[in-house]
Amino acid sequence: MGTDDSRNADRPVQALGRRLFIALTGGSAVLTALPLGAVGCSRKSEPAPLAVRPADASRVRVASVPTAVEGNLLPTLLADYGKLAAHRVELVSSTDPYALARSGAVDLAISHYGHREAEAFVMDGYGEWPRTLFSNQMALLGPASDPAGIRGLQDAGEAFRRIADTRSPFVLNDIDGVRYLTDILWNSAGRPERSGWLIDAGQKKGDAIMTAASRGAYTLWGLTPFLRLSAQVAGRLEPLVLGDPLLQRMLVSVVVRPSKTAGANDAGATALQAYLLAPSTQA
Repeated sequence: MGTDDSRNADRPVQALGRRLFIALTGGSAVLTALPLGAVGCSRKSEPAPLAVRPADASRVRVASVPTAVEGNLLPTLLADYGKLAAHRVELVSSTDPYALARSGAVDLAISHYGHREAEAFVMDGYGEWPRTLFSNQMALLGPASDPAGIRGLQDAGEAFRRIADTRSPFVLNDIDGVRYLTDILWNSAGRPERSGWLIDAGQKKGDAIMTAASRGAYTLWGLTPFLRLSAQVAGRLEPLVLGDPLLQRMLVSVVVRPSKTAGANDAGATALQAYLLAPSTQA
């Protein structure tokens, strides 16, 4: 599976639905792995943008959203790639990899397909067409007592409808992708009245999880970060619904174009992307 390079450089990009996007890109999904231990690739958090310089063929600079880094999947794959490639890979974790890419600090950006800056980055001509790499597992979490009776359901919309019908408390995890998914499930459930059970206090990530645990409430979060926190909520909150495809959040890679960002190593980024898409890597 190669990249869609110069043949598509001047074609207009249209907004695509999830299934059509998968069909067109031909990407396959791999669940984000749980922690596997330390690996030998360069890894930092939220770095200051690097100075723009001519393309350095000896390295490929990758910026990824934390999801693909925290579970150690991407660092492991990049460490394996480093044993085969002639150039080294530098990995940074950032909530906004596209800002780093625009500044000239990145050759390959990795994010969720629905990242708030992904579309603008590609539409403005800074990046090649996104390629699907893997997905991370979201989970509908809830108390062990499960008052709404959703445990093991394969339909997250039906699970959300039961939560609303029983007026069981649900804490909104107020991060972009999770709020969006919550809105999808709320519409799927028939747009029930929110007052009295849906708690929207602007809490995010671990704060939302701890509030849900203390109130015997349901909530949504990525399975990997939840498991990292699970010791603090043991016996009070657990994954109940995992099987719905809506709970798989696709992550994509975008090769940065040197025509818009001086110094971008597009050849190295394209080679790395091809490795990540290769059947043996996907396996």
